[in-house]
Amino acid sequence: MMGLKTLLLVSLLGVLALRVAAGSHHGLTLPGAPYNVSENDPGLQQAVLDGTYFFNNQSNDAFLFKPSTIHRAQRQVVKGVRYIVDLEISRTICHKRDNKDLSNCDFQPEGRLHQTFQCHCEVWVIPWLKEIKTEEFSCKS
Repeated sequence: MMGLKTLLLVSLLGVLALRVAAGSHHGLTLPGAPYNVSENDPGLQQAVLDGTYFFNNQSNDAFLFKPSTIHRAQRQVVKGVRYIVDLEISRTICHKRDNKDLSNCDFQPEGRLHQTFQCHCEVWVIPWLKEIKTEEFSCKS
């Protein structure tokens, strides 16, 4: 009988290990694991906006860029909330020297000045410290 109990325990542990490796247990996200979030999520929208401001401050372009498409967005709860996002940003008609408010900036029309980048962004939000840190914002054309 002891052999059967050991076999059952080993089998159960194997199934549990496979579920942990897959990142979920009965469809629920494990604590600390990234999970998909809707692009309409207000926290995500703020994180993407802050990341884009970070990009604009680092860029030498005369025009501001703003998010045009979000391809994938994840949230991870770790000492705050970390957003992991793959997105596109596109050049707007707003000059950096004149404007900092992206909500009033239209995208450049197709043509010589139109430009879009594929980007990966990681933003960490720590609400109790009122901090938002862009840890990464890397782009390619």
